[in-house]
Amino acid sequence: MNWPRREIDLTSDTPRPETILHRLRWPLRLTRAGMVAERAWRAFWPLISVAMAVLAALMLGLHDLIAIELVWGAGAMAALAALITFGWGVRRFRWPSRMQALARLDATLTGHPISAVLDAQAVGAGDPASRAVWEAHQRRMAERARAARPVKPDLRVARQDPYALRYAAALALAVALVFGSVWRIGSVAELGPGGASAAAGPSWEGWVEPPRYTGLPTVYLADAKGEELKVPAGSRILLRFYGQVGDLALTETVSGRSPAPDAPPATEHDLTVTRDGELRIDGPGGRAWRVAVIPDDAPRVAVAGEATTRANGEFVLPFAAADDYGVVAGRAVVTLDLEAVDRRHGLAAAPDPRDPVTLDLPMPITGDRREFEEKLVEDFSQHPWANLPVTVTLSVVDAADQEARAEPFPTRLAARRFFDPLAAAVAEQRRDLLWSRANAPRVAKVLRAVSHRPGEVFRKETDYMRLSFIVRRLETFTRYGLTTERQDEIAKALWDLAIQLEEGDLGDALERMRRAQERLEQAMKNGASDQEIARLMDELRRATEDYLRQLSRQAQQDGQQQDDQPQGDTMQMTQEDLQRMMDRIQELMEQGRMAEAMEALREFQQMMENMRVTQGQGQQGESEGDRAMRGLAETLRRQQGLSDQAFRDLQEQFNDGAQSGQSGQNQGRNGGEGRGQSHEGLNGEGQGGGQGDRQADRGGRGGEEQGSLADRQQALREELRRQQEGLPGLGPEGDAARNSLDRAGRAMREAEDALRNDDLPGAIDRQAEAMDALREGMRSLGEALAQNQPDRQGQGNSETAQGGQNRDPLGRSIGSTGALGTDEGLLQGEDVYRRARELLDEIRRRAGEGARPRIERDYLRRLLDQFGGPGAP
Repeated sequence: MNWPRREIDLTSDTPRPETILHRLRWPLRLTRAGMVAERAWRAFWPLISVAMAVLAALMLGLHDLIAIELVWGAGAMAALAALITFGWGVRRFRWPSRMQALARLDATLTGHPISAVLDAQAVGAGDPASRAVWEAHQRRMAERARAARPVKPDLRVARQDPYALRYAAALALAVALVFGSVWRIGSVAELGPGGASAAAGPSWEGWVEPPRYTGLPTVYLADAKGEELKVPAGSRILLRFYGQVGDLALTETVSGRSPAPDAPPATEHDLTVTRDGELRIDGPGGRAWRVAVIPDDAPRVAVAGEATTRANGEFVLPFAAADDYGVVAGRAVVTLDLEAVDRRHGLAAAPDPRDPVTLDLPMPITGDRREFEEKLVEDFSQHPWANLPVTVTLSVVDAADQEARAEPFPTRLAARRFFDPLAAAVAEQRRDLLWSRANAPRVAKVLRAVSHRPGEVFRKETDYMRLSFIVRRLETFTRYGLTTERQDEIAKALWDLAIQLEEGDLGDALERMRRAQERLEQAMKNGASDQEIARLMDELRRATEDYLRQLSRQAQQDGQQQDDQPQGDTMQMTQEDLQRMMDRIQELMEQGRMAEAMEALREFQQMMENMRVTQGQGQQGESEGDRAMRGLAETLRRQQGLSDQAFRDLQEQFNDGAQSGQSGQNQGRNGGEGRGQSHEGLNGEGQGGGQGDRQADRGGRGGEEQGSLADRQQALREELRRQQEGLPGLGPEGDAARNSLDRAGRAMREAEDALRNDDLPGAIDRQAEAMDALREGMRSLGEALAQNQPDRQGQGNSETAQGGQNRDPLGRSIGSTGALGTDEGLLQGEDVYRRARELLDEIRRRAGEGARPRIERDYLRRLLDQFGGPGAP
């Protein structure tokens, strides 16, 4: 570069241009390099994109997946594209000069100082003042030029590449770098004639893939050590030969197939191992293996113990299964062992054809299925084969579809047993009816014989009327043809009646406790299983607790002795006494001492019958919840009366001479609307006298009578609605009670509609649903009151004649103020401190058990806060 000649004053401090350029050499070089990169990228980005796309395809091995002709065609197109883009880039590329780089660098500075330093003074150079101004200007520009920094290149080519093809090629190359291999690029040379031999000669690769269900890994044959290869049956062998066709050949005897004699040499082989044999690759670099097949054993299954029955009547059969790779599924087939059936009574007839019962065996959800034990649990209580001899055949299947069957296992199809004699008789006749439809006349006669004297065998009149109605329908169906559907309908009705006879009215705590005691005593006499006795014992415990709670609530309401208890000597018991006595009964039963257990049970019954509650709080202190309970109880009683009357009207439709349940002016059992005595007994005569509301004349029949029942049902439903509106708010338990009462109201409405349509059977069913819902609502309301009712302070009571103190159901004296507490110490005896310490330790243990309900643990902690502090014994 020729700079203009000018006189330079060596004594001046004005910077020289050479000095300025020397200082800017690195910013200038970097700026120029950036310009080279910028112009190269703008000129050759199409070529670079083509190169990246071709490298990505080669590294991913796409050329190995398509025909050789397509590979060559794609290669030619890639080469042509590379040539075109290279020529286009050469034409566009221009090497940047030093002055262009200097000008770009100077453009980034304010006032273009580099150009100012390199300029010469054109006007006034001979004038000292003008020259001094010029030198001052150059010094300022030199200072600004020292701040120059390299200029970043502009690599944006979005205008030239609007579809971002360069990014697509870069993404493909990135994927190839992650999932591909650089070594695959060299394999493209083998695609040419003689390329493979020129590069490395013939080669091969192979894999052994065991069946997926075995869970074994894939074996790479080149890494397999030794000459023996052990593989599971059904394994897949994949081989690929590279090089000249025919240089490598396969010889095998493991697949069991024979190659075609005229077949050309193949470069790929896919084999399935079915037997032991030899696998050999002939040719340069070939190998040979002795293949040993690991057989897939068939699964195994067997019964692992005796069939048992759970407390709820479920049939339980333990079994064990195993397989070398895991069991996939299994099933159990239950067939009747007709030869082992005691063919007497209702079983003497030829049974109706019935398919075997097929059940899926339970499989472990998690864990190893190669060997496990499980239990088949199913409820056969309602099946016609319940408690009859059967054979159970178990079978399992593995992943290879191999099936194994166990030996037929003879057993009794254990199911629910009935301990009430009447319920057991009904259940037996139900079984006979399902055994054969030819038994229908015999079943009707037996049920009529059972109910011949209803006052001696039925506890409730409604149960007798239900049975009578079922028998009439059975006789009608038998007369006009008993189809399978009608057979199932009668069987369902008999089953529901048997359950009702067995379990009784759950809303009556006293009756429930008595029936639980009777069933437990009957089970001990009949030699029931330990599970059944344990279930009945638990039922007795719960019934006793419910009975005690009912006695306590009634004592709080009435403040007087229970009318339904005998007036014998008062027995005072503590909670520990009751618990100890029931534990003693259970212990005697577990030891097989049934006679002593029955005697202890009778003593327990006598103690419970003689227990009385005397607590001085009358109706004056009755709470809102207590009034609601009493109102619902009255509603339930009236609904029962309406249901009984509907039963009697239904009987009269089938038999004009049947007892209508009337006498004089009497109208129905406990209906609350009639006159005279309520029909509590089955044979009791209603007695005239007394006045009551009547909505229809009982002398009339038919539609007038049905209308009367419907109106009374409507009035009762409206009364229930008013009671619902007056229920107190008691949290979630109160909501459960309201939901149950809602169901009762809907059932009453449906019963009312059925009565207006002369559909007595439908009305009776809906009334039964209404009563069940009412009982459930009362139970939920009672639990809510027990949890939410605060301690009520009494007004003081006079001392009783027996000791001047009132007693709670456990025999303890209540507080002197009439509260629901006691002023007496709970611990009496000599070693009270030791007993207190034991109680505190037990409370602490239970409070620390996370499995207990939170409300219980909170209560135990409050006890510890009050009694377990430093001052506690």
